[in-house]
Amino acid sequence: MPAGLLSLPVLLAAALLVLFASLAGVLYGQARGNDRLERRKQWVAAAGRGRARGGKGEKGPTSRRRMMESAVKELEAKQKAHQKRSLRVKLRQAGLNVSETGFYIASAVAGVVAAVASVPLGAPMPAAPLIGVIFGLGAPRFFLKKKAERRQRHFTQNFADAVDVIVRGIRSGLPVGECLKIVGRESPEPVGEIFRQITEGQKLGMTMEDLMERSLQTMPTSELKFFAIVIIIQSQTGGNLADTLENLSRVLRERKKMGDKVQALASEAKSSAMIIGSLPFVVALGLTLITPDYIGVLVANTAGHVMLAGVGLWMGLGIFIMHKMVNFEV
Repeated sequence: MPAGLLSLPVLLAAALLVLFASLAGVLYGQARGNDRLERRKQWVAAAGRGRARGGKGEKGPTSRRRMMESAVKELEAKQKAHQKRSLRVKLRQAGLNVSETGFYIASAVAGVVAAVASVPLGAPMPAAPLIGVIFGLGAPRFFLKKKAERRQRHFTQNFADAVDVIVRGIRSGLPVGECLKIVGRESPEPVGEIFRQITEGQKLGMTMEDLMERSLQTMPTSELKFFAIVIIIQSQTGGNLADTLENLSRVLRERKKMGDKVQALASEAKSSAMIIGSLPFVVALGLTLITPDYIGVLVANTAGHVMLAGVGLWMGLGIFIMHKMVNFEV
């Protein structure tokens, strides 16, 4: 019998086998999906009955968790709304006692001085306005951002100790307001400043929710947000504040320990990124000192300017990517 006639039944059998296997797989998957759907329906129904029983007389963890979730959402919404406001909030976060007008005037003066001074230093005339914009708009805001981040780091380093002081004060019988006053008087800056603002607001009759919201505008850290949620929930529902704050202090310390561990593990990658990022500039400086004519072609010709602009763009992009790769938020 020819080989083609022999292969035809084999192909038909193989096709039928594949068809039956596929059909069996589909039916098996559908059956398992129906079983999972039925189990999920039963689980949802049981959870609904549990919530119904808890809603009648139980105000335990479920209601408290819901209040915490609503408080978190409220604080985050208000914080985002304040972050979109004018420059005043950013100046407060950086701890600068400067008005918005003063900041704009100082930025404009810095931009004009940089643009005028760049021409005698050898920069081409068309680049002077760009240098003025960089030093007038970019540099002041970059300085403001870095100062605010440094201030937030100092706050985070000392905040757990401040919470421990509050816990010990409450357990010794002092009222919460007096404990906050002690922290504002004894803690280093900027922790002391934040708690002094809270105690001064209490003297003026402001609610604790408004005080926490104002504090988060000045110091928008996750640690202070946790503290604000605990204080707001405790003022609404009551409970053992000392135990809650002790748990919060332990969480803050573990969080800080984890952040330090991440920074230690990433230090080698950061060093490598700094070396790789600075190597082209070091090589260019060395070539300029050894053979100035070789590098001078890039500065004297228009094609060299285009090449320098492209190289600067790619270098900036690479440095930005490496910065994002080796910096982690915990």
